[in-house]
Amino acid sequence: MSDAQNTASDAIGDARPVRLRDALRQARIEAADRTGVVVDLRDAEVARLEILNEALDPLFGQIPDNIDLFDRGISQGETPRLWIDVVAHVLMGRDKRIYRFVQDTRFGRIVLAESHDVPVIVKAVADYVARRMVEREHALVATPVVPPVAKKPRRRSAFWTFALGFILGAAALFGLALFASLRSL
Repeated sequence: MSDAQNTASDAIGDARPVRLRDALRQARIEAADRTGVVVDLRDAEVARLEILNEALDPLFGQIPDNIDLFDRGISQGETPRLWIDVVAHVLMGRDKRIYRFVQDTRFGRIVLAESHDVPVIVKAVADYVARRMVEREHALVATPVVPPVAKKPRRRSAFWTFALGFILGAAALFGLALFASLRSL
């Protein structure tokens, strides 16, 4: 007989009540086993990212010190990531063996490279770093901007201001005279 059948027949034969404390203890043991597996997988992810990080050391050693575009490091969150800069990082795929180099854009996340091999990802990161450095150079080389010629605002003639004031004043006096004459009637 199988173990499941033996357990079921023993439970029927014993007819003793199931204790909640025993069930909770068993559930905690099972949860700890699952957590242990998850922690082991996470540690494996971090270890693989550290291997990639070490493989990137020669590349980042060649970047001049005055260029501060890149901030490489491994984040230890729920999903470990090897950050290349603010918007690009490497994370492990679903199978925890494939490297996925992604970039966050305003339109969502795009995959720049994906491979099981470290050299392929190192090449993709090198290409990305080179493109970012060229973008930086283009941004720093600014064409001289010719300041716009300040156009003097056109000045109104004082005559038109006086004429408008005179007409409005005359209309106000006429309105007051009309109001006074209508009131006296």
